[in-house]
Amino acid sequence: MSDPAPTLFLLGASHHTAPLELREKLSLAGEKLEAFRADLRAVAGLQEYAVLNTCNRVEIYGVAADPAAVARLEASFCARHQMDPAAFARCRLQLHDRPAVQHLLEVAAGIDSQVVGETEILGQVKDAYAAAQAQGTTGPVLNRMFQKSFQAAKHVRTHTAIGEGQISVASVAVDLALKIFGDLRPCRVLVLGAGDIGEKTAKAFKSRGAGRTTVASRNFEHANALAQALEAAALPFERVPEGLAEFDVAVCSTAAPEPVITRAMAAAAMRRRPNQPLFFIDLAMPRNIAPDVADLANVFLYNLDDLAKIADENLALRRAETDQVRQMLAAKSEALWVQLAPRMNGGADSIPR
Repeated sequence: MSDPAPTLFLLGASHHTAPLELREKLSLAGEKLEAFRADLRAVAGLQEYAVLNTCNRVEIYGVAADPAAVARLEASFCARHQMDPAAFARCRLQLHDRPAVQHLLEVAAGIDSQVVGETEILGQVKDAYAAAQAQGTTGPVLNRMFQKSFQAAKHVRTHTAIGEGQISVASVAVDLALKIFGDLRPCRVLVLGAGDIGEKTAKAFKSRGAGRTTVASRNFEHANALAQALEAAALPFERVPEGLAEFDVAVCSTAAPEPVITRAMAAAAMRRRPNQPLFFIDLAMPRNIAPDVADLANVFLYNLDDLAKIADENLALRRAETDQVRQMLAAKSEALWVQLAPRMNGGADSIPR
């Protein structure tokens, strides 16, 4: 009886398979990601791997010596999250070989995103690959697969209209604010977080004419640099609780592992502005705003799933483009799998332990 053949696999969960509350539990933000990478190094039979963790998905791409190694990886993932394996099995996505290749190409191209066609995901996939390369956990299969996924994403954006229009998480957030207020010129906007999403959100508000935008971040230098570039104001992070009442919209996109806006904080702000509504838009994972903030009178809270519903209203306009892109990527994934399959038997476990 021959030994089991190596398998290229994808294991994870996303907005397609798990609700927001569960994705939050499965998120590998900050120190949890580094701890999980240490777990992966201990999984026998795992030959290559890369971890993609975003607001809407946590996915492990890898090459395993046999299916048993994938099962050991899944058990390690569940143990890290203190999650019942049966519960994870109900929300997981697991693909092997060519379907796993197809999935990565669709993710990188933005057609598997919650906001279909958004561009942020390509940068996140590139970052995940760069981190795996830096740790020496990729090899001949994943190197080829990720590099080809970047090329495929560029190709479909050049040759289709999938990326046309305002279709980023940041732009949808600003579109929501426009629907609420009609005119952003009188609005006072607080952007909490000076990372990539925070920067794009602040720029989007400025481009739509927001009257006053203020940036806050745990790193005040980052907040101040972004504020100066946008001719906006910067607010020290520790002053956010006392300053919250001054704003009409607060958009949160920090990497904090727990809420930075609590119910008590929002309630205190509303006591100072009892007749003025306050809108919160939470773009973070884990969430930056405590869910019970929405229970307060005159407070309105929108999260990533809410924004996806708004974006879905315009999805029909891009449906034909999405179908065309998926067909293009199917052909590319088939050709790529023909190249990858011979590399699957490339040899021994090469990941440093």
